[in-house]
Amino acid sequence: MYKYETHCHTCEGSACAYSTAREMVHAYKKAGYAGLILTNHFIKGNTSVPVGLEWNTRMQMYYDAYLEAKDEGEKLDFDVFFGIEHAYGKGKEILIYGIDLEFLQSHPELQDADIETYSRLVHEAGGLMIHAHPHRKRVYIKEGVMPRYDVCDGIEVHNACDDADSNQKATEDAKHLDMIMLSGGDIHREYDERIGMAGIGTDERIDSNDKLIETLKNKNFQLVIDGEIGE
Repeated sequence: MYKYETHCHTCEGSACAYSTAREMVHAYKKAGYAGLILTNHFIKGNTSVPVGLEWNTRMQMYYDAYLEAKDEGEKLDFDVFFGIEHAYGKGKEILIYGIDLEFLQSHPELQDADIETYSRLVHEAGGLMIHAHPHRKRVYIKEGVMPRYDVCDGIEVHNACDDADSNQKATEDAKHLDMIMLSGGDIHREYDERIGMAGIGTDERIDSNDKLIETLKNKNFQLVIDGEIGE
């Protein structure tokens, strides 16, 4: 079975990350993964991409982390896909898959867009929106703010950095709403002991972005939870 990380960060794009894109690729390859989705913090989150730049330049700098990871992955027969983690307000975040640099550079309105606009543009482009760690408890997350499942296709039901109670609540939400359920590591450093503890497992290799979106939409995968592949 092929294993893929669905949620990870590198220092080129996320200010809270410690490892480079190339280092993260090697870490996951060593852990037995076939690939990963790079989801650095986007412009309203904890990004390390400088502010005040022209939009296309800023998007290119943001995308360059993915290109670094992809280049290293090609050397190792390891698949890398592009995603973003968008902070839409009060500490709540959404993982976005199925978009690319052309999409970002074509939509400078994303600088000030609300979450409904993000959802419309992403879905028009054929992408997916997965609510990340919806019940996470942190000082930067405002308590009592409900996750915006209405604009999403799925929910991250297992986050390796969250407690069991938060993950259980996310799982209950996803089952109740019959949404895509994902598991993600939310890893920020190559030496994190939680590498290998989350992600998805597939019977077939995901060798293109179209295949990734098709696999997720059709739920043709199993979850990796605490290092084990199961339902």
